[in-house]
Amino acid sequence: MDGGSALLLRTDTSEGVTTLTLNRPEARNALSFAMLGALEEALAHVAADPRVRVVILAAEGPVFSAGHDLREITAHRDDADGGRAFFDATMKRCARVMQAIVALPQPVIARVQGVATAAGCQLVATADLAVASDQARFCTPGVDIGLFCSTPAVALSRAVPAKSALEMLLTGEMIGAEHAQRIGLVNRVVSPEALEAAALALASHIAARSAHTVRIGKAAFHRQRGLPLAEAYEHAAAVMTENLLAEDAIEGIGAFLGKRTPVWRNS
Repeated sequence: MDGGSALLLRTDTSEGVTTLTLNRPEARNALSFAMLGALEEALAHVAADPRVRVVILAAEGPVFSAGHDLREITAHRDDADGGRAFFDATMKRCARVMQAIVALPQPVIARVQGVATAAGCQLVATADLAVASDQARFCTPGVDIGLFCSTPAVALSRAVPAKSALEMLLTGEMIGAEHAQRIGLVNRVVSPEALEAAALALASHIAARSAHTVRIGKAAFHRQRGLPLAEAYEHAAAVMTENLLAEDAIEGIGAFLGKRTPVWRNS
């Protein structure tokens, strides 16, 4: 990662857990074109690093992310094409980042300390799991400024029930952390003081499992969701058959039956 990207996004790794921290607090951690590029680059590095078992996606300052950088977008309206090429490149880069999170071999946990709006809310919805402060709030307010949150809707509609997603998208209203937990946007809500420890505890719990098993499980989960029921079972059955033949499944089942702690090998 180059120096500019490092300023936008901090990367810290300890005991198999990598924390990627959005680092533009002065801009409410807006997802500028450069920030999205830094995320895309960091995710590619993480995907190729077998030492990383879980990723925590965090943010510096009181705001998790305010979404796309509207000042940057407005500045490009002076381009010869009115900004079309830049807008297209930004949305495509954002889509690649979101898809990279889903495709990442390691589980991704969003650690949300404050407001997550528009594409920032999309980032939370895209993460595999989310732990939020009870002070966190979420919304997709594009409709308020004449810009419907169509791309955030992709992630949101896959994370929460359709009517809950549409209510957020059509009203632009802010919802609190407990409401977000009720509709399934976040998994756990804790006090601000406990947030970092809670996210790390969840990450560490997952990191202690067989990395091979977690990776194939995450991939299979996301794959089957897009398939018709019969095809989903066919795919899941094939994955489980291969999983049963893996060294860690042999070790894990043997350890369970022998009432001992497993020693993972495919990690």
